[in-house]
Amino acid sequence: MDTSVIKCAVSMLVYFTVLILIVEFMRTKHRAASVIWVLSLLTFPLWIMGGVEGWFRWAKILSVILPTIIVGFCRVSNVEDRKGKTWEFFRKPWILWFVYCILFLNIFEATMKDVDLGNYANAACGFLLCVTIPFAPKFWEYEKSGKGDLIVYTSFAWNFLYTTWNLCFVYGESPNYFASSVCILLAAELYPLFKRRHELYITARVYTLATHMIVRSCFGGVILKLMDSTSWFSPNVLSTWGVINLVLIIPFVFWHMWQLHTGKADESFRRTKPSTT
Repeated sequence: MDTSVIKCAVSMLVYFTVLILIVEFMRTKHRAASVIWVLSLLTFPLWIMGGVEGWFRWAKILSVILPTIIVGFCRVSNVEDRKGKTWEFFRKPWILWFVYCILFLNIFEATMKDVDLGNYANAACGFLLCVTIPFAPKFWEYEKSGKGDLIVYTSFAWNFLYTTWNLCFVYGESPNYFASSVCILLAAELYPLFKRRHELYITARVYTLATHMIVRSCFGGVILKLMDSTSWFSPNVLSTWGVINLVLIIPFVFWHMWQLHTGKADESFRRTKPSTT
């Protein structure tokens, strides 16, 4: 077997494992997590050295890191019931709408990029993912005890569709970083399955994406040396993949809307309850 293939496979496995451990650490140590993501902003000199250029790329990094910091403050405020106007601010009901909007905009931004790339079927899938995000604050909450997790009652189907849609997007937009993106998306997908708690998907996605943004910004060259997947790209695979994603999401949209229409969503979206795991 080609040594470059082995190097890429081993690097992906190591990166995936590290990401799973990072998510677990961030969930378990809510205070440390909130401090770490504030301090992550101090790595900005490495962003410059790593080749981050242009306002769009800087805005992209900050649009991931700053909401992650806010999520950390919200977790601390809720689980520790901190007093004072500042901490109480992070317990306001509208803060859940803020995180909802960040998720919506993250998907919508990629959807518009898919349109620019001509990947229209995958763009349509992204739009339908936006439509089917469970509403805040009804299906969003911060646990008041335990680890103070951000709980979002997305379904297993929505989680899977988001993963395959996002993978298809990255495959077309940044094929050189596709292999590393597989790691962060699979870590977010599988972590809730390991825990048997589908409502942890957004939490896992927040921390894997934020970690990847920092790693890519600081050490983008290293990622490409270890996991360059440029040669994996095929226009036919991209177009076919987008069509498959669109076909898969259409019945899910009908199911999602039916649950809301019949009032069954309260039960079907919450198939598991928050626990200490």
